[in-house]
Amino acid sequence: MNVQSNWWENFFEGAMVDLWLRAMSPEQTAQEADGLERLLSVSEGSEVLDVPCGGGRLALAFAQRGYRVTGVDWSKAFLGHARSAAGGGAVTWEQRDMRDLPWPGRFDGAYCVGNSFGYLDDEGNAAFLQAVAAALKPGGRFVLETPMVLENLLGHISDRAWWQVDDMRLLVANAYDPVRQRLEIEYTVVSNGRVDVRRGSHRAYSYRELAELLERSGFTVTLAEPWRRDAHDVTFIATRRS
Repeated sequence: MNVQSNWWENFFEGAMVDLWLRAMSPEQTAQEADGLERLLSVSEGSEVLDVPCGGGRLALAFAQRGYRVTGVDWSKAFLGHARSAAGGGAVTWEQRDMRDLPWPGRFDGAYCVGNSFGYLDDEGNAAFLQAVAAALKPGGRFVLETPMVLENLLGHISDRAWWQVDDMRLLVANAYDPVRQRLEIEYTVVSNGRVDVRRGSHRAYSYRELAELLERSGFTVTLAEPWRRDAHDVTFIATRRS
């Protein structure tokens, strides 16, 4: 599978955006926001960074809870939806590369969840984590939730899997490259008789590699939720060092 290194620049468009926007129910979003709020340990009125924010579902949930939220994403389509969503004006939306966070020491907390980490090469992923650290106040927490932890990923991935989201169907074809430690993914979306094929690539890290990368990027890994072999995602809670 041949995936361009800048695949993420035009991946989130059209049917792929429609699929992602429908994938999580309001109840699932509320439950996820509850967990993030607990892990971030921030008080009402604090400034929180959501990067990348996608269609803004979690950023909006945090804004509704009284936080001052900045959502950063590269996708114009995602941000267009976020700005038009009910209450979207309560969040500051920024179209930026996830490594471009020009707010030194501003945020009380930050998070990156779902399939949002590992898009870049090693240098780019490190630059992203360093940018998040720089944007946090000393002592601010960063929650990184990702399925791209090798001890978990390799036990769960299948060659092909079908998913149904409302009237849309998604075929996911996976190919893992052990030399580059990258998961190459081909997504086929079938909707209204149309077929849209897109390809993505994620860098996967061992648990230890990712914890060390966070440490080198300016964090202290104060808590990594207890590791479970059967978990599909692993959550790291890291604190910006002074």
